[in-house]
Amino acid sequence: MDQFTLNLIFVGATFAIYIGIAVWARAGNTAEFYAAGRGVHPVANGMATAADWMSAASFISMAGIIAMAPTGGYTQSAFLMGWTGGYVLLAMLLAPYLRKFGKFTVPQFIGDRFYSNGARLLAVVCLIVISITYVIGQMRGVGVTFSRFLEVSTDMGLYIGAAIVFVYAVFGGMKGITYTQVAQYVVLIIAYTIPALFISLHLTGNPIPQLGLIGSYAPGGNEVSLLAKLDQVVTELGFTAYTADTSNRLNMFLFTLSLMIGTAGLPHVIIRFFTVPKVADARSSAGWALVFIALLYTVAPAVGAMARLNLTTTMWPAAITAPATSGPAIARADIDSKPELSWIRTWEATGLLDIQDKNGDGMIQYYNDKAPADHPITKLAAEQGWKGNELVKVDNDMMVLANPEIAALPGWVIALVAAGALAAALSTAAGLLLAISSAISHDLIKGSIKPDLSEKDELAIARIAMTFAIIVATWLGLNPPGFAAQVVALAFGLAAATIFPALMMGIFFKSINREGAMTGMLVGLVFTAVYIFVYKGWFFIPGTNNLPDTADHYVFGISPLSIGAVGALVNFIVAFVVSSFTARPPQHIQDLVESIRIPKGAGAATHH
Repeated sequence: MDQFTLNLIFVGATFAIYIGIAVWARAGNTAEFYAAGRGVHPVANGMATAADWMSAASFISMAGIIAMAPTGGYTQSAFLMGWTGGYVLLAMLLAPYLRKFGKFTVPQFIGDRFYSNGARLLAVVCLIVISITYVIGQMRGVGVTFSRFLEVSTDMGLYIGAAIVFVYAVFGGMKGITYTQVAQYVVLIIAYTIPALFISLHLTGNPIPQLGLIGSYAPGGNEVSLLAKLDQVVTELGFTAYTADTSNRLNMFLFTLSLMIGTAGLPHVIIRFFTVPKVADARSSAGWALVFIALLYTVAPAVGAMARLNLTTTMWPAAITAPATSGPAIARADIDSKPELSWIRTWEATGLLDIQDKNGDGMIQYYNDKAPADHPITKLAAEQGWKGNELVKVDNDMMVLANPEIAALPGWVIALVAAGALAAALSTAAGLLLAISSAISHDLIKGSIKPDLSEKDELAIARIAMTFAIIVATWLGLNPPGFAAQVVALAFGLAAATIFPALMMGIFFKSINREGAMTGMLVGLVFTAVYIFVYKGWFFIPGTNNLPDTADHYVFGISPLSIGAVGALVNFIVAFVVSSFTARPPQHIQDLVESIRIPKGAGAATHH
């Protein structure tokens, strides 16, 4: 059976399951649409939360960024540390307290806690900005996956993905999304780990990727470790050692912190804890989610390292058992004729991989043509008449998807990875779109404009809002401002600077009033968004950036991906200063904060 047919079978079967679940679990009222009727079991909610949180950035892009980072894989491990640490922060500091408060949405908590409809509306604005930014990365992931495995254009991939999300998100609401995400988690974790098992067994003799990463390199006779072999190969070619330390500790620290507190402020993840029956279940589901997340996140470093090594040894076949340049580079004629190299031709067709024989010698020299003049590879390039690196482009978002093909794994594994990538992207997209629609229908329309809105009309408006959000997200996904993980990191920065401080102060600081919270959120949002737009383009429109998006133009070396941590600090400072010069919150609000923080003896979680 040919690869295209296998892809259709695997992707089509999983899509049929998702749509079937959505039909079965169709929401009949607002409680089911917003919070799945508050009847989701903690284990199921943990699995759904893991799928909701592990997006296209986690599945498709994260390992690719770690693999191909010009500064080495260690620096990009901040993605792993920040996202995982942030989930622990969310589970310990926010989830149980928000569930005890018992409302449907994050803006509703902020509006009630800070006794202000204006605070609620400001939270709606922040939520929509965060969610729209985040969903761009998911749509890019959908487009990249479809463009390769269903042999359609990236734009058409976006349209197909949007149609699928429309069916199970618009009709199913949180109830349909929750049980769909359980199925999607199963698909994505199997799709991520099975190729890793095969590749680890081949490269290290150990089928457990986590152990293979620190094990020996089997093709070299087990005389050197996998990471030492990878360092040797990439440094021979003029690249930074894969395990090299970071050159900017401040930026790495702020980036990790931004991802961490951004995770704890993500609205679409927080609302998952409103779906369980009890406060204790919120903690339990958070624990289960962390277990399910760890199954992928402990494998990702191995996937990145092994993908980079496999790619490099493909381009320099001698590197498997000897120095990379001790033999010839891969020949263009072999790429065009050998079946085992057909993946190169396929990915070239997508535009995510670009190879150019610049010196016309029939070979494809992959090396760092910006290496120092005294580096051996630079001298060799001068002697051989190389005209520059001929592996011109390797898109980070293709590495995980191409990994099974590079390793020559069976066709069914390749098809499984396609299904898993789509599951990851679509599961998070659905959660984000629900967060957007609930903010518009429940917090904006019913909460501010028309409080007497009937449940039937509110449900209709929620579905209309989600439809509109899908259209906007698809349009933005056609021109994303970066790789999937980079775009997602921007959303985390915005969440870190706006939602997280408001939630933390709302739960743990009785003295923070509405004036302080609103001013803090507004300043945090404007400060962070402006810094991002200066480098990434205003509202992510290409060509509108004021400064080049390069490290030498960053303020104190702080990248747009890291600025969220600074924005959060600004938010906290402004909120405390403003609150200290204005009236304290009413006594009933202070009593409410006190009751939320007490685990026992303060009554059951409240209901909408």
